[in-house]
Amino acid sequence: MGYPENILADGEHVVLHRHPHWKCLVLPTIVFLLVTAAAGVAAGYLTSSSLSGTGELVVWVVIAVVWLALIVWFFLRPLISWRTTHFVLTDRRVTFRNGILTRSGIDIPLQRINSVEFRHGLVDRMLRTGTLIIESASDDPLSFDDIPQVEKVHSLLYHEVFDRGDGNVNT
Repeated sequence: MGYPENILADGEHVVLHRHPHWKCLVLPTIVFLLVTAAAGVAAGYLTSSSLSGTGELVVWVVIAVVWLALIVWFFLRPLISWRTTHFVLTDRRVTFRNGILTRSGIDIPLQRINSVEFRHGLVDRMLRTGTLIIESASDDPLSFDDIPQVEKVHSLLYHEVFDRGDGNVNT
């Protein structure tokens, strides 16, 4: 699911579009592998068991339903959430949209941004990700976690906010 270009104003263009860092998908992928392996082991035991007929069918259905429920909740939901989360910097605003069934979002006009900072620890630095913190005119600072290449995003955002004195956009 791409970023909806139709929410942009006339003449507004996207400078940067990011989804959260792929590290958000590591745990769901591990869960997928473990749950699938456990279902495979259960299926192997069932095949070598003395169950037959209706009892065997019921256990197959239980294994399949439990596997599917766990995969949907612990793998597909985070994957879809990751895919539908957008951090977008345009030449006029910062936009953040997230959610699957219930969408939420925030727009921060560039003129209202007072400061931009980033934070990342050792693991985040190795993965080239981090938290971007934006302080606007009248609101508490907003934190955006797991922004890929957070230093580059910080630099671009700083450029868009503070280096545009002449009104020209150089991206």
